[in-house]
Amino acid sequence: MINIFKKLERDRHALFVILRKEISSKQVLDAMERVPREEFVPPEARGMAYLNIPLAIGSGQTISQPYMVAWMTEALGLRGDERALEVGTGSGYQAAILSLLLPRGRLYTVERDLGLFENARARLAQQGCHNVTAEMATDALGAPEYAPFDVILVTAACPRLPDSLVKQLAVGGRLVAPVGPRDEQDLILASRTGEGLSVSVMGKCRFVPLLGPEGFEES
Repeated sequence: MINIFKKLERDRHALFVILRKEISSKQVLDAMERVPREEFVPPEARGMAYLNIPLAIGSGQTISQPYMVAWMTEALGLRGDERALEVGTGSGYQAAILSLLLPRGRLYTVERDLGLFENARARLAQQGCHNVTAEMATDALGAPEYAPFDVILVTAACPRLPDSLVKQLAVGGRLVAPVGPRDEQDLILASRTGEGLSVSVMGKCRFVPLLGPEGFEES
């Protein structure tokens, strides 16, 4: 066990050396340093928790690469008082980080897989994420009953920018999502203005597919 702890600490130090070179937001880095990623991965993967790679969490889903988490979170430009939505709770790791970055706000996160949802909800409670509302996803994409949102983060690949999520975005709000085919996507930052939607491409990424409404068909 001591060797595992030493490895985790060594890997953690190396990971944040990388992140500090790529991510300029001190708030995002501080939040990521406070969230123990090893608590959000399966027991057999704990020894790899601080490698800069995605890891399988079951049900065909993954916990995203730490750099990708940091990059997407930074792109949201959080002030701390936003009403936020995460589509795809997964392990709960991203939600735990957003919770710390929204001390005066509220995060709503939805997950379609029951097993992942129950595990993530338990982890978030253990981490004291009291400003997070976690719910099972419904047939409606997102959480329209809690809209409008100042920020929306989608953690699964969308074949196109979902119209229903754009409608749930407040004027002045920001949406970050991977958009494109199953094999590779563009990471999109969309901002809603009084005149419409402003969309920019941040770069390439790879995510598991969004399934269900406005997503991909299950294979």
